[in-house]
Amino acid sequence: MTARNPRAEIPPGGSAEALPCAAPPGETLENAAAAALACTRCATLPLGPRPTFRVSPTARLLIIGQAPGTRVHATGIPWNDPSGERLRDWLGLGPGLFYDSSRVAIVPAGLCYPGRLPRGGDAPPRPECAPLWHPRLIGPMRDIRLTLLVGSHAIRAVLGRGAAAALGETVRGFAAPLAAGRFPLPHPSWRTRAWAARRPWFEAEVLPALRAAVRANLAD
Repeated sequence: MTARNPRAEIPPGGSAEALPCAAPPGETLENAAAAALACTRCATLPLGPRPTFRVSPTARLLIIGQAPGTRVHATGIPWNDPSGERLRDWLGLGPGLFYDSSRVAIVPAGLCYPGRLPRGGDAPPRPECAPLWHPRLIGPMRDIRLTLLVGSHAIRAVLGRGAAAALGETVRGFAAPLAAGRFPLPHPSWRTRAWAARRPWFEAEVLPALRAAVRANLAD
């Protein structure tokens, strides 16, 4: 089920900034996706709302990123940018499997492009988005085995106080959240190349464990 234009309970230890919104009784994943596509809560966003996500009742891998960028907003295809290419390389997945929504679900912390910060760079995801839509979009996906938390906003939204103060500490300590089916990662933007160069353990320790976890959880 692919959503291009336009409530999974928040995991234990998740953000308490806002309470999750319960799904209407009897709501199906298809109904929830349709409601998310029609959401206009953030109609004042610079480019307008265009929720971009992919969900499926059979998905095994869930990717929670931050929020779509301008290219993703324009195309309606999640991770359709250089950051997505780098993420697929980290995961060891080609585009065919990465975009197979029957196996890989993609639900960012903010479903729509949030605009730019005054001094440059994309704004953070809208804080009301994940509490509103994650319970309804992620909850019905009962076959999820592994959830990737990509970027500091996604990590904080899910791990909350369970995340270390520094991103690097959280990423290097991936074994603890992985035991609960979650894998924290930095955002794969161009800036991460310099970040990773200063932390050789990321390529030596984290990426092999990440690829092994992805393979194991997508295996039949």
